Amino acid sequence: MNKKIAGATTLGVAALLALSACGSGGDAGGGGGEKAADGSVTLKLVAADYGAGPTAPDSGEKFWKGVTDEFTAANPKIKVEVQVINWNDIDKQVATMVQNGQMPDILQTGDYSGFVKDGLLYKTDEVLSSGTQSDLLAKFAEFGKVDGAAYGIPFVSSARALFYNKDLFGKAGITEAPKTWDEVKAAAEKLKKAGVSQPFGLPLGQEEAQAESFLWFLGNGGGYKDAAGKWTVDSPQNVEAFTFLKGMVDAGLTTPNPGTKDRKKVWEDFAAGKVGMVNGGPMSIPIFEKGGLTNFGVAPIAGKTGPLDTTLGVMDWIMAFNKNGHKEEIKKFFDFFYSSSAVQKISDTYKLLPVTTSGIEKLSSDEKLKPFLDALPNATFYPFTDPKWSEVNTQIKQTVGNAVTSDPAAVLGSIQKVAEAG
Repeated sequence: MNKKIAGATTLGVAALLALSACGSGGDAGGGGGEKAADGSVTLKLVAADYGAGPTAPDSGEKFWKGVTDEFTAANPKIKVEVQVINWNDIDKQVATMVQNGQMPDILQTGDYSGFVKDGLLYKTDEVLSSGTQSDLLAKFAEFGKVDGAAYGIPFVSSARALFYNKDLFGKAGITEAPKTWDEVKAAAEKLKKAGVSQPFGLPLGQEEAQAESFLWFLGNGGGYKDAAGKWTVDSPQNVEAFTFLKGMVDAGLTTPNPGTKDRKKVWEDFAAGKVGMVNGGPMSIPIFEKGGLTNFGVAPIAGKTGPLDTTLGVMDWIMAFNKNGHKEEIKKFFDFFYSSSAVQKISDTYKLLPVTTSGIEKLSSDEKLKPFLDALPNATFYPFTDPKWSEVNTQIKQTVGNAVTSDPAAVLGSIQKVAEAG
């Protein structure tokens, strides 16, 4: 599974690559580029490997072959060569390509910002039709801008919701998903009384502690920053959120030792019927089903006073390099991609979500995806545009689990100091 979205940790991490490029050297304004003798153009597409999905044992290569075959059938003069690279290696390999002046035409990966300063990318409006641009979720597309100009194009996304085991809820006499923190606690107490060992799954281990924390912050009107851009890790709202969680932990209503538990392990425990409720994403669903759990419900994240109308949003990017001068061909490919069956294929293969209004509409009949799709347009993001986020993110992963075993204000205060340090 994608280490960017599935890990939900590195969306827009500052300075993806420390590039020492030779400059764009290309036709940043023109289209066409070199054509073969038969008049055809070959686009090179480099994509991150999302791993083996529940319907894709051959990983991303099978997905991209299906997309490019369909595109070339409709556009026989444009061929697309695809190179799929593991998430662990793609940054390094693309950096080498750039340094050698062998840029792909299209790159799909976790960030785009490192290429903008070197003038390597087409602007979005050069390679997307106005119709495709207007179809992109506005809040997502906004994050594709650098100094007011858009270069990064949202590719796929993910969001978070609350999963609950319907069988365990029935056993405990719980008739519906909790909507507030008090209802979460009450449901957890009933589950514990019914013999459920982990009423609420709480992964605060290093894999994705920053996401779980953020969801609880959002539930109390908090977050990592305020509207003015000031760091607020140790705000009263956030401290109150972790004080509530500490009370849940102390009462034995959560995963034991949550600071040592990664989300994948907690999701596997949920699949095994050991956990009553857990926050997760659509990419959790294949893990649940692989573990044999199909009778689960999905609901909005519970907040202090009611269900959230927002959630954590995460996305990956696709972008176009200008060196080879294939602007018009790239534009045809992008317009095809965002209007074709590719959206459905991504969802079917990886349970990842679309970044377009039309894509959301196409998947809206899937009841398991609906809570995520409904939350996407109003999603809230990590403060990844702040250069300090990478450092703060690391500190959260390493220490925030201590906030449910010691003084929440002190632990969050220490993270706040990292955020504010010069």
